[in-house]
Amino acid sequence: MATVGRYERSDLKKHNNLLSRFRTTVETAFYGNNMVEVTNLAEAYLLAKDSASTIVTDLPVKHTKELGLPDDAKILIENGGKVVGRTARARVIRGDDKEVDEKVEGIVRDAIYNNRDSLYYKTSGYVGLDEDFMIKAHIAFPEGQENNLYSWLLNFQPATDTYNDMYKKSQKYNEGDIFIYTDPDWRHPDYPLGLAYFEPEKNVACILGMQYFGEFKKGTLTLAWGTAHRNKYVACHGGQKAFYLEGGNSYVASFFGLSGSGKSTLTHDKHGNKYNVKVLHDDAFIINLADGSSIALEPSYFDKTQDYPADHPEQDYFVTVQNVGVTLDTEGKKVLVTEDIRNGNGRTVKSRYSTPNRVDKFSEPINAVYWIMKDDALPPLVKIDDPVLGSAFGATLATKRSTAENIKKGESTDKLVIEPYANPFRVYPLSEDFKDFKELLEREDMNCYIINTGSFMGKKIPKEISISVIESMVEKADTFKPLGDAPGMSYLDVPGFNPEITESYLQLVKERMQMRLDFMEKYNQENPDQLPEEALGAIKNVIASL
Repeated sequence: MATVGRYERSDLKKHNNLLSRFRTTVETAFYGNNMVEVTNLAEAYLLAKDSASTIVTDLPVKHTKELGLPDDAKILIENGGKVVGRTARARVIRGDDKEVDEKVEGIVRDAIYNNRDSLYYKTSGYVGLDEDFMIKAHIAFPEGQENNLYSWLLNFQPATDTYNDMYKKSQKYNEGDIFIYTDPDWRHPDYPLGLAYFEPEKNVACILGMQYFGEFKKGTLTLAWGTAHRNKYVACHGGQKAFYLEGGNSYVASFFGLSGSGKSTLTHDKHGNKYNVKVLHDDAFIINLADGSSIALEPSYFDKTQDYPADHPEQDYFVTVQNVGVTLDTEGKKVLVTEDIRNGNGRTVKSRYSTPNRVDKFSEPINAVYWIMKDDALPPLVKIDDPVLGSAFGATLATKRSTAENIKKGESTDKLVIEPYANPFRVYPLSEDFKDFKELLEREDMNCYIINTGSFMGKKIPKEISISVIESMVEKADTFKPLGDAPGMSYLDVPGFNPEITESYLQLVKERMQMRLDFMEKYNQENPDQLPEEALGAIKNVIASL
């Protein structure tokens, strides 16, 4: 099987590299008398439906048979409190500070001990949907958190007979199963925002004091991405699709951006059915550095609901919903109030059947990386010809925050921020991502672009423009013009969105490049991990040329 979850007693010492004090603490809790195992989605649904915090709508779930749910399953809602997004500040990585590790590991032991009389539900599933990469994952939630357990099983792949058989035949890795222990109701004065403590190399985490489902989804993916990275895959927080063209040619494109950047829109757009398009995923996948193939990590989608009003056909594929309103229709049936009326960042776990053109693996090698940036100094599409510069732009991906994140007080969602490779869930050195993406961009027939889905010089870039520039790349009907004298950079001719290469415009671009260089230099000053000089040098060359 792909990851190690069981050990021969005589060979236990052989697996010491997979074990640790923290991992053993967490895994041991899974075998207590207070743990009840939930083995399938139907059982999880019934628990969630009867939970006191649940609102059972009158909206039926589609594809219940395929999902393994009761025929009469309804869309379930659970709403949280003040926090309706991820809290990155609550993350602590084991190994960063030994004193913190000693303190936190004691806190975790106390949390588990204090819950010894509490009923817990545990379940297992798979992360990675192809025999080349599958990880077995286990998670435990206390009574009262049945909706989060149900959503977690829906979001990842439940352990059905089909997937159990696939897992037995899957590629073996010298990695432990993922174990995550949770207690959303936990409180501690030293951690008012909660605590998400990870030991990435041992595939273990403890998530305390946070109830937002995105914490458990991204916590699981954090460990899976780390595992993939250790085994020669590029960890990708983004979307990927393939265009199949006449003559048997294909064009595989990846879009990297934070929630709210447009990555899901770009990934799922059908392009007016002009092409045969297949979708891998819109949030989590990995790319094999050896052959350029890609694998989806999840079957389902954790999607925003703000664009899906009551009559929107996409609601047909909702299964669970978080942080939305409910009202009664004219027949007295409970229906959803979406569009972020109740609060920001309403969310749904949506089944894979919302995308009839879904696949779980692209054997065809990737052809293009699109860095999604909301930097108004940049035209709708900029081509980057140098792999070093392309990876450097990924390391300094400039975008804006969204309601998916619990940002600091006073921080504006309009502020331009840098999030390397659009992945705030990295648990290994940033320099290693730089190296991986550089190697990826050095592949034959690879192209790198910056796609601006925000505004250009104060003018909003409509979705239709973003879609059309991608189609131009697919059809190779491109006319690029040099961006001043910037080496390795050119922009696509898009009427109405072409820059005037004036001194003032080039000064603005230069300022944005300096912002990126400042980020890299500050990172190197504050971290033992160092971005290589070639990364900084590539940005310096652009600044010097402008």
